[in-house]
Amino acid sequence: MSVLDTSNEIITEKCKHILRIKINRPQKKNALTIAMYAAMADALLQADEDSNIRVIFLQGTADCFTAGNDLQDFKDFKPDGEVRHANPFLVAIPRIKKPIVAAVGGIAVGVGTTMLLHCDLVYAGDSAQFRLPFINLGLCPEAASSFLLPRLIGHQHASELLLLGEFFSAAKALEIGLVNAVYPDLEFIDKAFAQAQKLAQQPPASVRLTKALLKKSVYRKIEDTMTEEMQHFTERLKSGECAEALCAFFERRPPDFSQFD
Repeated sequence: MSVLDTSNEIITEKCKHILRIKINRPQKKNALTIAMYAAMADALLQADEDSNIRVIFLQGTADCFTAGNDLQDFKDFKPDGEVRHANPFLVAIPRIKKPIVAAVGGIAVGVGTTMLLHCDLVYAGDSAQFRLPFINLGLCPEAASSFLLPRLIGHQHASELLLLGEFFSAAKALEIGLVNAVYPDLEFIDKAFAQAQKLAQQPPASVRLTKALLKKSVYRKIEDTMTEEMQHFTERLKSGECAEALCAFFERRPPDFSQFD
């Protein structure tokens, strides 16, 4: 085992043929900043080119996967001209040729849930809670979730999760096929890593080919959807609805959307 990156917030660790990427910002519920996204994207892309890496393993801390995007970054975002809100991690993750295994405990909010749609195996702790609060923030879906989620669970179920933006349980995530299995909170990371180890022992070229074939029919649609979502997401960041939602969040009050058409 060797530690490749000892930064406080994103830790990458190579263990035989597995690259472990750990989100480690517990004081902020593992909320992801621009710098953290960049570090995660770099780790993914480097692992995909490293012939010694066969599997990528994503995790947060034992009690929290990630609270999603650090909302201060949204509040500070000021697009100019053709500048768009772009997330290098979300651009990278659908393009990774090697399998990605995720272990999810505690809360998985926003990107903490949508990134799972691009993972190949996902395991959760039994008290994990998932949420897609883009509407609640005056935004729109990202990471091609507006395409992938209804494809996975159907239009009505996807609409409920995306339009209401409410928390849903690990049991619900298992029921709709977002996760492969649910384990006790004290065991889910080890159980998930054991699956990653099994996968790392499989013939690597065959694994990569099988993943490519599984994704072939949707790859172009994912790319196109992410581009369209990004355009709308950028516009929504400039909207009055988003400004009200963010102000309400930082002022610790309910948002008031009554003034909007």
